[in-house]
Amino acid sequence: MPGSICDILPSAAAALGVPGATDVLGLVERLGDVRRLAVVLVDGLGYHLLPQLAPDAPLLASVLAGTTGQLTELACTFPSTTPTSLVSLGTGALPGEHGVLGFTVNVPGTASVLTHIFWADDPPPRAWQPVPTWFERLRDAGISARAVLPEMFIGSGLTEAAYRGAEFRPTAKGEHYAARLAAEVAAAPGLVYGYTAALDHAAHVSGIGSPHWHTAAAKVDALLRHVLEHLPGDAALVVTADHGGLNVPDEARIDLDADPRLRAGIRVVAGEPRVRYLHTEPGATADVLAAWTELLAGRALVQTREQAVAAGVFGPVREEHLARIGDVVVTCGGDTAILATDHEPPQTAQLVGFHGGLTPAEVDIPLILLR
Repeated sequence: MPGSICDILPSAAAALGVPGATDVLGLVERLGDVRRLAVVLVDGLGYHLLPQLAPDAPLLASVLAGTTGQLTELACTFPSTTPTSLVSLGTGALPGEHGVLGFTVNVPGTASVLTHIFWADDPPPRAWQPVPTWFERLRDAGISARAVLPEMFIGSGLTEAAYRGAEFRPTAKGEHYAARLAAEVAAAPGLVYGYTAALDHAAHVSGIGSPHWHTAAAKVDALLRHVLEHLPGDAALVVTADHGGLNVPDEARIDLDADPRLRAGIRVVAGEPRVRYLHTEPGATADVLAAWTELLAGRALVQTREQAVAAGVFGPVREEHLARIGDVVVTCGGDTAILATDHEPPQTAQLVGFHGGLTPAEVDIPLILLR
């Protein structure tokens, strides 16, 4: 079994001397003596995408060839989506424990759907996501833990859920992000966290393999090279991702809102196109399950909430988080995506690249160690 995104910050904390932190990934042995760690998460940098972006990314190509750094394969959590993965990274906990169980989820007891990337303070982040973060644990151990993030992220619900306890270093639009990240690493021992969304944005908007995506890959590589070239001698760079992705062709798209058979009996639609959470009208779960199972045979796994939880895909689920998962959970296979044009912004249906499911292309992520 490969390690998981949940193991990265505990292992980093162990490498920095935090008592009680478990070094599952063997960073102490693999990095040697370090006093500073830069952990950079590249949104959308799936493990299986590395060969495709290597022509535009000399550092990552060198890592892939085995001539620079150390590359291992990890897995993200499920759903393989940014909010869930960021909180699993920050807490070291599986989604069933931390409760950020998808890109969007129904707020139990309401008809509201919470989109985690646009979450402000309702519901309150500490109540919605109760697990302590490793930034808090580093701080409590007297080790500096800083997060260099775009200023628009600071104070959001997702930032608080994933990174609370960090000393935030906001960056302005147009600021040289790599230089700011490198300067923060040089400024003091401890952990510095960085994040870039450029590759994921290009994959969604233009598709994996598009010119836009290759341009983004070159920019990401330049960012990582800058940080690496400016590392102090007692520092290391750890690069990872939150998920991979795949392109979904037009013929593989199903619009649940265009098919009365799929729409019947559904009260609230949440999740995202690769993993749908269907909250059903009272008494309708069996009918919804039967209709979706028949209509999506061979294209998606259709389960009750109980079946999905029992399968362990979320890890153990806290009782108070169960209702955030749909009565019916639909996990797409192959390159299928389920749109919900009456329930989501029109931009969602225009996206090219998607993720969220359980395929290796979506779940497998790299762990890259560089000195």
